[in-house]
Amino acid sequence: MTAGRLAVQAHGYNALSFRELAKDVGVKSASVHYHFPTKGDLGAALARRYTEEGSAALNELLATMSNPAQIMDRYVAIFRAALANDNRMCLCGIMSAELDDLPEEVRVEVDKFAAVNLAWLERVLVIAQPKAPKPALTDQATAIFAAIEGAQLVARGCQDIGIYDRSIRAYRGTGLIP
Repeated sequence: MTAGRLAVQAHGYNALSFRELAKDVGVKSASVHYHFPTKGDLGAALARRYTEEGSAALNELLATMSNPAQIMDRYVAIFRAALANDNRMCLCGIMSAELDDLPEEVRVEVDKFAAVNLAWLERVLVIAQPKAPKPALTDQATAIFAAIEGAQLVARGCQDIGIYDRSIRAYRGTGLIP
């Protein structure tokens, strides 16, 4: 699963290959097929695990921290870490870029990742802006998620993590990110 995640983060879902994955982990391709009969099954499992692990990490942030700015510092650092790891992308972000080519079971899991992040961001925004109306918080959460994923994509494309850092500073400066 780790090798599959890293492969997709580096090259996208379309480049995911049972043969290459098996070679990377030192097993036969048939062994991978045994656990994941189709590429869609493997892609869905990768996205599901990524979402579950991400959700647990985000919930841990909320359970252990109370300052919204510090919580958001940790959140943006998660996305930055993928770039710092050989210029990789968020797994579900890169899969979203290939949405038209994804099997339905993978799309469902990618959508769950977005939903988890949006709901979590709204929870953080409620802490930061307790009197703000819910529709405004929903819109801001959507804008934050899109902005962070977009900054990651542009930084990756330019092979310049500094673009991500400057974008995050700009988002903070405009008040988009608490």
